[in-house]
Amino acid sequence: MRYSFRVMRFLLFAALCLFSFQTCCYRDPGDEPRPAKVQAQVPEPDLKSALGRITEEELLEHITTLASDDFEGRAPGTRGEELTVDYLVSQFKKLGLEPGNPDGTYIQSVPLLGIRGRSAAHFSAEGRRLDLVFPRDGVAVTRLNRPQIEVKDSEMVFAGYGIIAPEYDWDDFKGVDVTGKTVVMLINDPPVPDPQNPARLDEKVFGSAMTYYGRWTYKYEIAAQQGAAAAILVHETGPAGYPYAVLVNSRGREVVSVDFSATSEPELPVESWITERAASRLFALAGTSLARLKEAALSRDFRPIPLGVKASFSLRNRIRRIDSRNVVARLEGSDARQKNEHVIYMAHWDHLGKNEQLKGDRIYNGAVDNASGTAGLLEIADAFAHLNVRPARSVLFLASTAEEKGLLGAKYYTANPLYPLDRTLAAINMDCLNLWGPTRDITVIGLDSSPFHELARETARLQGRRLEPDPQPEKGFFYRSDHFEFVKKGIPALYTDAGVDMVGRPAEYGKQKRGRYAVRDYHKVSDEVKPDWDLAGAVEDLQFLFLVGHRVAESGLPTTPADVFTRAAGAATTAPSSQKKP
Repeated sequence: MRYSFRVMRFLLFAALCLFSFQTCCYRDPGDEPRPAKVQAQVPEPDLKSALGRITEEELLEHITTLASDDFEGRAPGTRGEELTVDYLVSQFKKLGLEPGNPDGTYIQSVPLLGIRGRSAAHFSAEGRRLDLVFPRDGVAVTRLNRPQIEVKDSEMVFAGYGIIAPEYDWDDFKGVDVTGKTVVMLINDPPVPDPQNPARLDEKVFGSAMTYYGRWTYKYEIAAQQGAAAAILVHETGPAGYPYAVLVNSRGREVVSVDFSATSEPELPVESWITERAASRLFALAGTSLARLKEAALSRDFRPIPLGVKASFSLRNRIRRIDSRNVVARLEGSDARQKNEHVIYMAHWDHLGKNEQLKGDRIYNGAVDNASGTAGLLEIADAFAHLNVRPARSVLFLASTAEEKGLLGAKYYTANPLYPLDRTLAAINMDCLNLWGPTRDITVIGLDSSPFHELARETARLQGRRLEPDPQPEKGFFYRSDHFEFVKKGIPALYTDAGVDMVGRPAEYGKQKRGRYAVRDYHKVSDEVKPDWDLAGAVEDLQFLFLVGHRVAESGLPTTPADVFTRAAGAATTAPSSQKKP
């Protein structure tokens, strides 16, 4: 194994600092809590000085600006986008970072469609009819560039969890032809066995952590590949990981999409969700029940069940083209041979914009989601920009658009990369920072199979902290942010979340803050800058991410067996070729 002099020096300093930290500052579990603000023990004055650039004051200033009412909720294709993009470009220029696009600009254009529709739907069986009231009973949208979509008297089929997973010996379709039909599916993966009722599943199949098969995106993808005319997902708050109101806020207004008509991807005319209550009424119309069908879906032997009900959808759409933008800056590496390799830091700048139909506050400011992550991106960029000695490899700072609309900015980048993906070493994502104070831990989503595992653990120890896995793996957070589009292309990704072991707080304080945010503020107009925020924890986490990314940019990332990281990504995001419809 060959190392450059710079790498050898880095490793030597890291070892010395780690030894010094462990002997002088290591905290046993019984020790007194460490101070609220902790300066990481890092090698070389240059890195220590760079870490000092990440401050609570500047972080709050960026968040306050991006989450202000002036920015109107930062929706793509609005005045809020114009202000956000201008702000980010001006900040990157101020830091002296070079344009990230090889064309000499800080902009990557992302062509999108904005689709605002009026939807109607009903189900019928033997002369009986059930009309859906939107958005009370459900939502129905399209992502296709069509002003009108009609699905009439489409046979309805219950397809369980809608999963085709050969590696789990699981196939919910069993070769049944659903072309032109409406497929009804459950969200998430089949649950693990209930200890109180082990007969529900003969063995632990998918595990407690959601795979990609459990995500709504996969279920719509597989329905399209199977030739369905429409797909309906039954919303349940627990398995979905968010309340039904989140769907109304994101899909009850304008839907943003890429133009699928310009690609070879299979088309799904109608994407729909219905509430549990509406699903119960639908299945009663079919002469069965939600509970009975959920029980049937738990078996490997499950076969699609014709419901004897027909579905009709009518969508009237107003379509506009949106010239949205990813904002990209670059720090060129110092090594002539390795500067063509990149480490990417990313955060999505967009949120949900405004809803003129609301009374009172109409702006979804998105302070936590994701003004905080975007502000963190600027702070890490500041730290790298002030290094006296740049790392060997280049660092790219990507502020992506339309994450809230389905990871579209990241999806577009990975389909149209500014720099070769096979020379992109890693993607480090920031989506919702810890704004509630310093922690003794830091959460890494997908920890156990992450290629970053040992490097992240070592870096956390330098801070006197520990790594912890996702406390809610069943909610599938790994698949719900922009880094996953890079994972699907085989690029290792690091995605962290707030720790929950808060310094100087009661034991359950961290979990309570996370839960309160999810219920009260997530995707609501109340996601604003709060007076009780403590940004010391966010600074710690950003310093952690800076150190990890710097290490990768300098020394590379340890090789990890391909199958391990594939499992971290869930599984194939497309059905096996033999299962696809033409």
